[in-house]
Amino acid sequence: MDRLLSMSVFVAAVEEGSIAAAARRLNLSPVMAGRYLTSLEEGLSVRLLERSTHQLNLTDAGGSYFVKAKRILSDIREAEQEATAKHISPQGSLRIAAPVTFGTQYLAPLIAAFMRDYPQVDIQLQLLDRFIDLVDEGVDLAIRIGQLPDSDLVARRITDYRLLACASPRYLADAGRPLLPEELARHVLIGYSGTMTTSPWQFTAASGEVKQIEAHCRFLANNTAIMVALALQDAGIVYGPEFVMQPHLQTGELVEVLPDYRCPVISLFAVTLNAKYVNSKTRLFIQYLKQAMASSPHRTCDKPLE
Repeated sequence: MDRLLSMSVFVAAVEEGSIAAAARRLNLSPVMAGRYLTSLEEGLSVRLLERSTHQLNLTDAGGSYFVKAKRILSDIREAEQEATAKHISPQGSLRIAAPVTFGTQYLAPLIAAFMRDYPQVDIQLQLLDRFIDLVDEGVDLAIRIGQLPDSDLVARRITDYRLLACASPRYLADAGRPLLPEELARHVLIGYSGTMTTSPWQFTAASGEVKQIEAHCRFLANNTAIMVALALQDAGIVYGPEFVMQPHLQTGELVEVLPDYRCPVISLFAVTLNAKYVNSKTRLFIQYLKQAMASSPHRTCDKPLE
């Protein structure tokens, strides 16, 4: 039987809560809808739904298949609409995942502008300081910072950020200002413990000499906002991406430590599942992201260190 129609019956049955309701949505008889569902399960050699008189329950395999099947059907509909030019403006749901601090600092104005320009697109945003499985989570676009693990995902580099070591003026007045990277060992250090690894702390002198410091951090967190918040409380020297530091450097609440040294560059990526076909709303949002980051006032890195 038609595999796509069988998938449509399955997705509709889950969303509607019954095979009869799915049949009405798809203009099928309940008997025929049931046959399509049975054919799908037999073709997969797995039960997707547990059926009872009053309800349907997804099996573990059914839950995973539902997420993937819904995405496939949505992508097919959009591909057909684009191919036949039935509409110019994109529509449907755009599912985005992004780091917490970056998302709260940058994405609200970007998403607001995108929603104004494309009123038929609904956006679902997940803010997470961990890498997620785009397929399992049903995500169209993940914004990721730092070194990416090897995978089949497609990563488009959006921009680069320098790492910086910063502290409050009061902390440095009390503890002393380090003049060499080695002197950091005598200070309270605040570091990152999540997926965007920043260990060891690295500093490059004007001569080109690279010094790597195995930082013993008294405070580690998987969120850069809390790291900076601790530094603002005069608690130590924080090492993290410049976009988190720059607002506080501009106000003087933080100052750069070891300014005669350069720290490494980390990249911000837009990550998608497929290189050949990216739906129009995802492609447009990536363009918005590139434009926003290119004009960001909190970006001082023009190019990576060689």
